[in-house]
Amino acid sequence: MDRLAGFDPPPEQTEELLTRVGELVTELVVTAAERPVLGNGRGDELVPELLALRPGQEPAALAPTLQRIREVLATGVDNAAAGEMAYIPGSGLITAALGDLIASVANRYTGLSGFSPAAVALELGVLRWLTELFGLPERAQGLLLSGGSAANLTAIVTARELHAPGQADRATIYAGEHAHASVRKAARIAGLSAEHIRICASSDGLRLDPRAVELAVKQDVADGLIPTAIVGAAGTTNTGAVDPLEALADLAAELGVRFHVDAAYGGFFMLTERGRARLRGIERADSITLDPHKSLFLPFGTGALLVAERDHLAHAFAEDADYLRDRSQDLDALPDFSAITTELTREWRGLRLWLPLQLHGEAAFRDALDDKLDLAEEAWAVLDADPHLETLGRPDLSIVTFRVRGDDAAQDALLRRLHEDGRIRLSTTVIDGRVVLRLVVLSHRTSRATVDLAVDLIRAAAAELATP
Repeated sequence: MDRLAGFDPPPEQTEELLTRVGELVTELVVTAAERPVLGNGRGDELVPELLALRPGQEPAALAPTLQRIREVLATGVDNAAAGEMAYIPGSGLITAALGDLIASVANRYTGLSGFSPAAVALELGVLRWLTELFGLPERAQGLLLSGGSAANLTAIVTARELHAPGQADRATIYAGEHAHASVRKAARIAGLSAEHIRICASSDGLRLDPRAVELAVKQDVADGLIPTAIVGAAGTTNTGAVDPLEALADLAAELGVRFHVDAAYGGFFMLTERGRARLRGIERADSITLDPHKSLFLPFGTGALLVAERDHLAHAFAEDADYLRDRSQDLDALPDFSAITTELTREWRGLRLWLPLQLHGEAAFRDALDDKLDLAEEAWAVLDADPHLETLGRPDLSIVTFRVRGDDAAQDALLRRLHEDGRIRLSTTVIDGRVVLRLVVLSHRTSRATVDLAVDLIRAAAAELATP
């Protein structure tokens, strides 16, 4: 292909551009399930060259440019591969990527609803599907954000503005020892003092103890502080454990504290019958963090926040500006995203969620998540029965945690042995001061064969490494 003839290439160049890029994308999709997650080098040798690379004064040809991208993709951890079972994978659906392509080329502005009401309505429609899925009231509002970290920050700022406006130095929040780090970070960014971020004890080493939260809240009230939010986890990152959401909802209502649920990992198991049973109580949350780029398999950069009262978001984030005085008239049914988030300029995120749901259907996602629950349960049963291994208990969702019998060094040695194979990747964490391994079954490409391979490799390595 010749060099591009301008920012808007003529039809024949545009078509060829899409064809050549489409060939690369097709290759990535077709080979994803078979590619080894750790089969490539890290690509350290490319780093100096890429850091020094600058655009030329004249346009570059397409072929060598795409070849450069191929060189990059041939290195590093391939987290789109089926064997990625380490860090709650985002496997990436091509249908979501196509939504992004359309949205980026169309480049519709959606910060103010009056500019493109239909585009905003499309996004709000899929957000209403989310609020209905979680049993929130009709006045609830959903937002699409960059990820769970942005969602947790938005939720904590909203709680601060409702419970401690202008008094962030007195505000407190309460979370479990296995709460995601983004909860603590969000509180600090929201202006809370680090010593007012209460990390409360677990009743069983895995799940937040409501009694510990109650004692902490009452002590803070006595000390003149302002309890602001209780944060429960609907699937912790460490082990996938689900906090006692109903008890925490009861406690938050009794104490007059906002109840936020971080369901970034586990929330979309609500699509399944087992998930709804295990997440009972989440419908009583004041706000819920979700990550469609986890358990809906979308590309990274797709997070969501659901809030039971949309007016609470406007109270926290709405601002006016003189330069917006002649904007188009908004429709009452379409709130401005800019008035309920930190963003004035935002991408049209709705299409990347709407298009996959339309093209695959809700049942496809439900069936896939049911399959992940089955595979995790079966993997746990086999590992739990192995005399060389000990598990931390039956998984609440799709994360299996286990140890080879031995000290912490044996756990690290087991992980290294597994990664030498290259076809699977696991990770470790620390529970009650001990290193444990995590096997996360979530990618839409992770099949029974992938999990069986992982279990076989784990058992073989454990037999060699276990300490009697």
